[in-house]
Amino acid sequence: MPKLSPDTPQISADCEVENSTFGRYCELGRGCRVLNSSFGDYAYADRFADIANTSVGKFANIAAFTRIGPTDHPWRNAAQHHFLYRSRSYFDDEPDWKDFFDQRATRRTTLGADCWIGHGAIIKPEVSIGVGAIVAAGAVVTKDVAPFTIVAGVPATRLRLRFPEDVAQDLLALAWWDWDHARLRDALADFRTLSAAEFVAKHRE
Repeated sequence: MPKLSPDTPQISADCEVENSTFGRYCELGRGCRVLNSSFGDYAYADRFADIANTSVGKFANIAAFTRIGPTDHPWRNAAQHHFLYRSRSYFDDEPDWKDFFDQRATRRTTLGADCWIGHGAIIKPEVSIGVGAIVAAGAVVTKDVAPFTIVAGVPATRLRLRFPEDVAQDLLALAWWDWDHARLRDALADFRTLSAAEFVAKHRE
């Protein structure tokens, strides 16, 4: 893994990035495609992640071959083929269908801080994944996922919470994902060795 920078995201040369922004210490693995999206500090996506119209929270963990905010075809129309909206590729006298692309871009997907999106998972447009949630490998998420909740399956359903409710609420109140870089470094040993409940008890102000 390369040394990451607070100033410049680590983006592999074969990635496709359009109209997107990146915070501090961000990384895109090989072959990623990112469109109309924003990455919060420390967020990363592994190889061949395909992300569109998505707000990616700080410390989000996106595994390889995921599809987040996949764009839809105009299935309510008589035809749903590319010629309808990528028209300039087919007709010399017709531009692309701007209204369709504009409307599609408004259907935002949101990934909360420190969520983990497993290998090959799909998260549909306009879905919100809560802080610290886990989406299991291969899941297809069609509805919002609450913070610190584990979901799996097609369509994804709730398995359980990562922590007891009181610990989850304490973590939300602590919001360690908003700490500065120096404070994260100071607490690194505690992140590694303490349980979530112990961590909250020690670092609660």
